Amino acid sequence: MDRKLNLNRAETFSFINPWIRYFLFFFSFLFWVFSLLIIAIGVYAKVQKATDTVRDTFLVDPAVILIVVGVVMFFITFCGCIGALRENIRLLKTFSLSLTLVFLTQLAIAVLGFFYSDQTRDALGKFVKKAIVHYRDDLDLQNLMDYIQKEFKCCGWNNYTDWSWNLYFNCTLENPSTERCAVPYSCCEPIPGEVVINTMCGFGIQTQNYLEATKSIYPVGCADKAVTWIESHLLLVGGLALGLALPQIAGIVLSQILISQIQEEISSVL
Repeated sequence: MDRKLNLNRAETFSFINPWIRYFLFFFSFLFWVFSLLIIAIGVYAKVQKATDTVRDTFLVDPAVILIVVGVVMFFITFCGCIGALRENIRLLKTFSLSLTLVFLTQLAIAVLGFFYSDQTRDALGKFVKKAIVHYRDDLDLQNLMDYIQKEFKCCGWNNYTDWSWNLYFNCTLENPSTERCAVPYSCCEPIPGEVVINTMCGFGIQTQNYLEATKSIYPVGCADKAVTWIESHLLLVGGLALGLALPQIAGIVLSQILISQIQEEISSVL
């Protein structure tokens, strides 16, 4: 009787932990669905942009970036889903290796950004300058600059006079634009209880000195504001970085455990 019971146990025993297997499957499936959402957003943005008359001034189209990121994420998570479900070692190894490469790339970018902070700031400054120059030409850049200035309560990159880089806001006497020496409304400090929004509050601001400008706009540049925000939200930044890294580390660890268990299962059969 005991021998028969032991044989039944041997037949039903498996080195593969079903909890790890199905957790990895649902974990991958969740991000697989998320990757499809990213691709859909990228395609929608690309189609919408194709119907607009605004000029694309990005070196790389953000919609294309979304699509590429979504496709790469789709491939990685697909390998995780099918690999865990079918106990396929090759797919699981591909999943683990891909996640490792992505994690190491992100880590390298973070380290380089920390040690070369001045160069990073210069690169961001060039991007913001391009966004200011083409503010009226590209709707994406316009929305991005408006969002940054409203959220960080800033104006321009170094200060509000940076808006002279733009053809319409340029403060030279030769500029015939009605927006000459102005700044966008997103630079304006909202007035409490204001019923009718004064969208022309930034007109002529570049002709005013710093103290005069503070009465109606945020005169501080977004570069200083961004640094101040990061320094005052280090826990939040660290939490976001950790939140981005943990799912990747979890995927790598779980896939390696499952690979090891599948190999042990194969060895026991042979």
